[in-house]
Amino acid sequence: MGLLTVRGAGGVLHSGTTATPFQHPPCGGPNSTPRFDCISAFIVVRIIDFHRMMNFHPIVSPIHVPSTSPHSLYLCCLPCIVNHFSTSCEPPRNTSSLTDIHTEAVQAALAKHKEQKMALPMPTKRRSAYVQSPVDNCTPPDTSSASEDESSLHHQASMSEVPGQSLQSPDSWINRSLQGSSTSSSASSTLSHGEGKAQPSALADVLAHARIGGSSRSRVPVSSRVSTKIQQLLNTLKRPKRPPLREFFMDDSEEIVEVPQPDPNTPKPEGRQIIPVKGEPLGVVSNWPPALQAALARWGATQAKSPALTTLDITGKPLYTLTYGKLWTRSVKLAYTLLNKLGTKAEPVLKPGDRVALVYPNSDPGMFWVAFYGCLLAEVIPVPIEVPLSRKDAGSQQIGFLLGSCGVGLALTSEVCLKGLPKTPNGEILQFKGWPRLKWVVTDSKYLTKPSKDWQPHIPTANNDIAYIEYKASKEGTVMGVAVSKVAMLTHCQALTQACNYSEGETLVNVLDFKKDMGLWHGVLTSVMNRIHTVSVPYAVMKACPMSWVQRVHLHKARVALVKCRDLHWAMMAHREQRDVSLASLRMLIVADGANPWSVSSCDAFLNVFQIHGLKPEVICPCATSPEAMTVAIRRPGVPGAPLPARAILSMAGLSHGVIRVNTEDKNSALTVQDVGHVMPGALMCIVKPDGPPQLCKTDEIGEIVVNSRAGGTMYYGLPGVTKNTFEVIPVNSSGAPIGEIPFVRSGLLGFVGPGSLVFVVGKIEGLLMVSGRRHNADDLVATALAVEPVKTVYRGRIAVFSVTVFYDERIVIVAEQRPEASEEDSFQWMSRVLQAIDSIHQVGLYCLALVPANTLPKTPLGGIHVSETKQHFLEGNLHPCNILMCPHTCVTNLPKPRQKQPVGVGPASIMVGNLVAGKRIAQAAGRDLGLIEDQDLVRKHQFLTEALQWRAQTDPDHTLFVLLNAKGTAVCAATCVQLHKRAEKIAAALSERGSLNTGDNVVLLYPPGIDLIASFYGCLYAGCVPVTVRPPHPQNLTATLPTVRMIIDVSVSAACILTTQNLMKILRSKEAAAAVNIKTWPTIIDTDDLPRKRPPQIYKPPTAEMLAYLDFSVSTTGMLTGVKISHAAVSALCRSIKLQCELYSSRQIAICLDPYCGLGFVLWCLCSVYSGHQSILIPPMELETSLPLWLSTLSQYRIRDTFCSYSVMELCTKGLGTQTEALKLRGVNLSCVRSCVVVAEERPRLALTQSFSKLFKDLGLSPRAVSTAFGSRVNLAICLQGTTGPDPSIVYVDMKSLRHDRVRLVERGAPQSLPLMESGTILPGVRVIIVNPETRGPLGDSHLGEVWVNSPHSASGYYTIYGEESLQADHFNTRLSFGDPQTLWARTGYLGFVRRTELLDASGGQFHAVGRVKKYKVVTKGHCLNLSWMNLAVFTWTNLLVVVSELCGSEQDALDLVPLVTNVVLEEHHLVVGVVVIVDPGVIPINSRGEKQRMHLRDSFLADQLDPIYVAYNM
Repeated sequence: MGLLTVRGAGGVLHSGTTATPFQHPPCGGPNSTPRFDCISAFIVVRIIDFHRMMNFHPIVSPIHVPSTSPHSLYLCCLPCIVNHFSTSCEPPRNTSSLTDIHTEAVQAALAKHKEQKMALPMPTKRRSAYVQSPVDNCTPPDTSSASEDESSLHHQASMSEVPGQSLQSPDSWINRSLQGSSTSSSASSTLSHGEGKAQPSALADVLAHARIGGSSRSRVPVSSRVSTKIQQLLNTLKRPKRPPLREFFMDDSEEIVEVPQPDPNTPKPEGRQIIPVKGEPLGVVSNWPPALQAALARWGATQAKSPALTTLDITGKPLYTLTYGKLWTRSVKLAYTLLNKLGTKAEPVLKPGDRVALVYPNSDPGMFWVAFYGCLLAEVIPVPIEVPLSRKDAGSQQIGFLLGSCGVGLALTSEVCLKGLPKTPNGEILQFKGWPRLKWVVTDSKYLTKPSKDWQPHIPTANNDIAYIEYKASKEGTVMGVAVSKVAMLTHCQALTQACNYSEGETLVNVLDFKKDMGLWHGVLTSVMNRIHTVSVPYAVMKACPMSWVQRVHLHKARVALVKCRDLHWAMMAHREQRDVSLASLRMLIVADGANPWSVSSCDAFLNVFQIHGLKPEVICPCATSPEAMTVAIRRPGVPGAPLPARAILSMAGLSHGVIRVNTEDKNSALTVQDVGHVMPGALMCIVKPDGPPQLCKTDEIGEIVVNSRAGGTMYYGLPGVTKNTFEVIPVNSSGAPIGEIPFVRSGLLGFVGPGSLVFVVGKIEGLLMVSGRRHNADDLVATALAVEPVKTVYRGRIAVFSVTVFYDERIVIVAEQRPEASEEDSFQWMSRVLQAIDSIHQVGLYCLALVPANTLPKTPLGGIHVSETKQHFLEGNLHPCNILMCPHTCVTNLPKPRQKQPVGVGPASIMVGNLVAGKRIAQAAGRDLGLIEDQDLVRKHQFLTEALQWRAQTDPDHTLFVLLNAKGTAVCAATCVQLHKRAEKIAAALSERGSLNTGDNVVLLYPPGIDLIASFYGCLYAGCVPVTVRPPHPQNLTATLPTVRMIIDVSVSAACILTTQNLMKILRSKEAAAAVNIKTWPTIIDTDDLPRKRPPQIYKPPTAEMLAYLDFSVSTTGMLTGVKISHAAVSALCRSIKLQCELYSSRQIAICLDPYCGLGFVLWCLCSVYSGHQSILIPPMELETSLPLWLSTLSQYRIRDTFCSYSVMELCTKGLGTQTEALKLRGVNLSCVRSCVVVAEERPRLALTQSFSKLFKDLGLSPRAVSTAFGSRVNLAICLQGTTGPDPSIVYVDMKSLRHDRVRLVERGAPQSLPLMESGTILPGVRVIIVNPETRGPLGDSHLGEVWVNSPHSASGYYTIYGEESLQADHFNTRLSFGDPQTLWARTGYLGFVRRTELLDASGGQFHAVGRVKKYKVVTKGHCLNLSWMNLAVFTWTNLLVVVSELCGSEQDALDLVPLVTNVVLEEHHLVVGVVVIVDPGVIPINSRGEKQRMHLRDSFLADQLDPIYVAYNM
């Protein structure tokens, strides 16, 4: 036995069970095979109240097929389904059964989540970040939901309160953060889900492993508020999710995401192909006019005093009544004026067929009626539009596109409206954005000319000429004009007259907009054809008095009312204020948006309240309309006592797959839909698939309704391409053959045909959200959100739902306006419950849920939310929410497959033959050979820098090696060869006397950038000590900077003394320093400012070049403090290599703007000039903070050819001087002398920054080929450096999806998913680079991404640590390949990169590209790769969550806009889900001297709750 579930106004009737709705056995008998046929399965069911069903027994009888069916008729015996009752025994309506089903579903869903006791972490917001704007707290009626309707607001009145225990109060989180460790630890232990009590020590264990290696810093307290909330977030992510679609794609070189495999359990349509449904024939009535203008002429002459229109003032009282006589005469006067009084007879402004804009407010229907019919009589085409209020009106530019496409040059308006339009200071009408230039004509009677007696308007018989153009906004916000012909306008009026049974002299109350849709078709056109008296209730009146339309029905004894669900709701809410009203006169209550699925409950609730006021159930007539097809279907007014229409309770899961299934199991995920009546008279309707070719659907399949009728739109005016796809559709059958030759019009409505040829609508194409191949209706989601007790949170029910495309799929976004008095806790609880309700009921995850201040969303002219503009604001980051909740973890189920680990074993495919591995050329490259080119005598004579300095002091004592500049560009200090030698001797003597040092002791050099640092370095070498350069603490920030100094000194356990200046020595011993570190345990501090002129007894010469020269300490972005040992041999080899690469000689000058404390910056600042003899002009980077142009003006003043800088210096100049190039040019700054500008860094080249720098200063003469980069690492301070010869640095574009799987595939510029990479520089002489698989330690081919290994005479000797981990040292500095060339010793850089060969290089050469650090590249779990390239963002991980910290440069009110933007970009570009987004003030992200972000310092500050963030968003 098939199942039919039918829902009426009074209850639900179920019978049988199984598969698809409206399924029945054919007449062959109970054993016959069931057929699925929604067209021929006609049943008439008497809907009864559930309580009556308990008291009366059903009577089984045959069902008579309605005569409206065009198909074969037969009888069906359906036992237990059909129930007949006499009308005399109907008891009073039981209100207890009217609880809204959808609200019950939401309550049940929330109760389910309540049982799970899942607490969600509440976002952290700085209290000053947002101040709620004051707004009127009253809640008058409004058209504000996504579809401009608010029928679902009835949930606010009917929903019982959901118990609040389903979510913990956010107060508890705030209090917990203030109560100390025990509270927080217990919080994290009680918030776990499904796993018993989590141990508080788990987080401590994670923290212990996340500490900075080798440091003595204390652990981050586990009890911090941040870590507690992250634990809550982790607990929510541990929830067992419903089985998603296939999550990962198989590795493929062409595609990122594989199309999900179809689920075998997905419901599929099983019925037969639908047969087009034909409406009743359009009758021919003898007195129907040949044209609508003829009807007006007839009534104007014969019924001149008959009322045509009554308008109301703002209080709801009648303002004036326009009779048919006045309407006719004024329309004729306007027509005459338009044709004869604008312009001259020779050059009239208007002629028949021209388009004219009608701009009238909703409060003035009379003027609009006159203007509309005046245009019809003048045979010009009216284009009604809304009144523009400002240039910033939402959609105003699109209205301009409509006017432009229609060729509108003239606008008609009233005098009052014209005065209210925005004007320029000269008093002219403002030129609205995107609008064509318009001439404005006032149509008030006093400005119209009475026509001459011999002039009569031409009224032809209705033909195919365009009568008027109705505007329509698409889902994307584009406004198009639907052209309606004169015959279509007349035929539509005739069809409405027949369907609604209109008769002359009736009274109609219209609450709708009279310029378009139902308000125009019924209230302006059909009413005139039938001499109906229309009472127009403006929207402003409805705001002041929601009961006004009910009062008008009562006072005028109206027979028909034209309303929307919102009007039903607000009248129902206000009915207690006035009880003496009667709706008994109504024979038809047309619900214009009755096609919306959630209109059922509004109609039921209104009937329940007003039935005692005479409202009859059979008068409620929902309808389905669209601008293109006009009226598709309408329920005919019922006969008293006749059976009420059927309703179906459908499975929302089935609907999401586009099939009709009756819901039998989970009533919480059911959708109750009511019919919208039968097809319009004279129309032919069928259902086609909404996607692809217009193939006919099956009987149990949801599709788009298409209609063939003379009463419909003809085209989108001026858009022939779009017109063909909408207005000229030929449906095809399953084999692709057309079913006929007549064209159909797409209605944009989704629905199906039910029993008795009743039409059911379940949604609109423009509200369709396709997520992971499933359909969801925006209106359904709005209804669910409104059912979650929005009274405390949502302002006047204003909710918008739309989808955005993120990472190859649609993601659902809900935006609502927040009530001004709503608290943060109420808002967060509401958002959390909406997430849970939609997840349970609709089985879809929300991507983002945002609350914005009241009255801030873009509005439509009638006050509704402009959804497309709202979506645009969201995508552009201009939404400015006050609360936001991102949920990417739930809805993003199509992430790429994680990177697979390569097998560690060496297989047969890895056989190496010559320079080939696995059939590909080995990815290796080398610089030039040092020994064959360099002067061997100089190498042997001066293999130590101390010897080179002594030699230069003897041979060329007055040659200046160093010049130090201050912020003014003045040379404050200089050092010749002999001066530097003597100062070094004085320091060596002081060390010998005061320091009591032994050979090989470590000496800390604590100096600002300058020549003192250089002299102290060579003084240490003269004394046989090992110098350790350390950045001095910042005097204004000792708390943050002094511990790092202390840490390096503690790590250098044998540091015997500190060399520093007098000022810094005072700082080290100050009270402020004592507050940060223990100053009593400082080593001996020697002030080198005023040393006596003494010479050491002897200058130390190391016995071998392999002896340690100095220690190079650096704090990496991961927070790891690493010190490497640099030998004398490595120093000499590095200086030789740089001299050869850059062609450095005694006659050369270079400018250095680098921090001189570690890496290549120290080498260039202190060592290279002594070795090569060139002059170094030293520019401390800190001086640029007070004088930005210092570096560039120095280059120009000294005519520098080669300069070295850091990314931080380049960024300062780009941001600070980018707009001052003209001023610099006037000051004489000329950079044409610069041959090479090398950026020194231990990271991948920042292409965007270098290109911006080149472009900005191109006007100053800077050559675009001058800017290049250098690359080094901890194990080898300089691997690449762009020299003075060789090709320019190249840029390649690599495929990101291949890069994620360790493959390098070059693509064209602009290719999707491409990553531009700049060459890291030319490999230095003596350096060999090979790309290695870090897991197998075998060489890789050219097309692979792997770890960079380097072999060079200037590699570091090893790590210097307090633990002396020899295994770590051997692994990084003395590593061999697992096969191929196992003899060569390599150093592992820890960076990923690849080698690219070109024709410009010899066989051993190659372009080397660094991509990122191995650990940094694999910054998140599961092996995903993330490129950290954003200038104002920093990324780190915490307990497997990706945390993104973003600095906000704008106002704090814009902070929350960054949350979805950051989440979107990381997901799109890196295929990663962000767990936490932290918005902070500018400058909060710590940056080291090389311009690198200190991610681990940032992480520690975040976890210790020391960042003072503007906003912290925990993505669910």
